[in-house]
Amino acid sequence: MIIAKSAKDLDKMRAVGELIAEVRESLRGMVRPGISTMELNNAADRMIRDAGALPTFIGYHGFPYAICASVNHEIVHGFSKTDPLKEGDIVSLDMAATYDGFVGDTAMTVPVGEITDELKQLIRVTDECLELGIQAARVGNRVGDIGHAVQQHAEKYGYGIVRDYTGHGIGRRMHEAPQIPNYGRPGTKERIRAGYCFAIEPMLNMGTHETRTLSDKWTVVTLDGKPSAHAEHTLAVTPDGPEVLTLTKEQKRLRQADKAGMAAA
Repeated sequence: MIIAKSAKDLDKMRAVGELIAEVRESLRGMVRPGISTMELNNAADRMIRDAGALPTFIGYHGFPYAICASVNHEIVHGFSKTDPLKEGDIVSLDMAATYDGFVGDTAMTVPVGEITDELKQLIRVTDECLELGIQAARVGNRVGDIGHAVQQHAEKYGYGIVRDYTGHGIGRRMHEAPQIPNYGRPGTKERIRAGYCFAIEPMLNMGTHETRTLSDKWTVVTLDGKPSAHAEHTLAVTPDGPEVLTLTKEQKRLRQADKAGMAAA
C-alpha cells in the first residue's frame, strides 16, 4: 500500500530533505583527486549527526557505512575505502538521513578532476533522466509513466538501464511502496495521487544493463566493467506538480526562479 503524507508529514519531509541536500552539496565540494571515499563517508556521518539526524544507511540490513560510495564501474551500494580517488574517476555518492521520524534520500555522480567527454555525457544524461522522471510524477499519471520518461531519454544515447535496482516510495521508512523502475510502459502500474512521496533514481550504464554483486555482498558493479552513473532526489507529489524535497535553500530558490521564468515565457 502506498502511504500518502499529510501536510504535517510533508513539512517534516521538507526538513529532512533540505538537511541531506546540504550534506550532499558539501560532499560534492570535497570530491577531488587524492581524497578517499572513507573520508567522504566520515564527513557525511559527522554532518548528519551534527544536524541532529541519523545516517539511515548505517545498520540497514547490516550495511556498515553512512553513504554508499560507488566508483567508475560500481553502480550502487559501494563500500567506503581508504584508497584515494584518481583524476578521471567518477564517483556516485548515495546518502540518506532520518530526522524527526522521516527519511530523505539522495544521490549524485561527481567527476574527480577532469574526466572524458564520454563520462561527462553519461553524468549529464543521468541527471536529465532524473528530471524527466520527476516531471512525470504528477497527480493522475501512473508509476509506469515515470519509468517510461527515464527509459526513452536514456535509450536515445544507447545506455543500459539498470533493471535489478529501482526507485521507491519513501516516508517514515526509506523503502516504501511502490517500486519505481527506470523503464516501463506509460499508463501502467499504480495511479499517482497527491501526498505520495517518491525517491526516483536512474542508474545508467555505459554498456550492458546487466549487473553482478561483489564478494562483500553489497557492492553492485556492471557486468562488462564499463562505467555507471546514478542520480536521485526525494520528491512529494502535490496538486501543483512534483516538489523536489532534497534541495538546499539556494537550489530551491533557483528552481522557483526557473519555474517563474518559464511561466512568464
